[in-house]
Amino acid sequence: MKVEIIKEVREHQPLIHHITNQVVMNFSANGLLSFGASPVMAKAQEEAAEMASHADGLLLNIGTLTSGDLEAMIAAGKAANQIGIPVVLDPVGAAATTWRSQAVKKILAEVHPSAIKGNAGEMAHLVNIPWETKGVDSTGEGNTENIAAQVADTYDTTAIVTGKKDIICQGNRIIENNTGDPYLSKLTGAGCLLGSILAACLTTGHSADQQALAAVNFYGLAAEYAADSPDVKGPGTFMSRFIDALSKDPAKLNRRDIDE
Repeated sequence: MKVEIIKEVREHQPLIHHITNQVVMNFSANGLLSFGASPVMAKAQEEAAEMASHADGLLLNIGTLTSGDLEAMIAAGKAANQIGIPVVLDPVGAAATTWRSQAVKKILAEVHPSAIKGNAGEMAHLVNIPWETKGVDSTGEGNTENIAAQVADTYDTTAIVTGKKDIICQGNRIIENNTGDPYLSKLTGAGCLLGSILAACLTTGHSADQQALAAVNFYGLAAEYAADSPDVKGPGTFMSRFIDALSKDPAKLNRRDIDE
């Protein structure tokens, strides 16, 4: 991980425009603030494009998608593409219903994402690879490197397939990330917040694959650091410690010198 990427985010505090799901807004905002960037939540069709034009990055998350949200996402995405700021697409539960599937295809037809991040089931669905899912969760097994490669190639983007082992694909390069902790799977919105962190890292002046790696690697280290805290007894106490850990220096997370 290039720690300079984290440092640049904290120096510039980029404004990340979120059109995200209602379940995770507070968690995403607090987590991104702790990390060192600035969140704004604005999904009204009347202001989506204007807000995106003032932002440094855009996150589109279809977790609780409505028809109005869809139109706002497309308007904001087009504005972001026009001014050249990064767009992250999180196709939450894309395979769960026909509506979600059609909606994400509409977004991809009209907006070019800098990165697409999702679990294996969501990402497989984008490239018509059969994969077992349950609601918004991925339950199948298979070649996630192939999924990442196909998504990256099909949509000319950086693809991040999340799971016990994260896979990043940019062009012909595959990168693995193995940081993380099982507690993350017990937090609603853990993946959604990762999308926010990713959008912030994509605003820096580094290659897309290194920006994506910095986001997922740091995120996983923060989870490991939080889980090691002596007062963590379950998902609730982990969540508080995790928000704290997102503000830490990467070197401290690697050392695991837990604060009492």
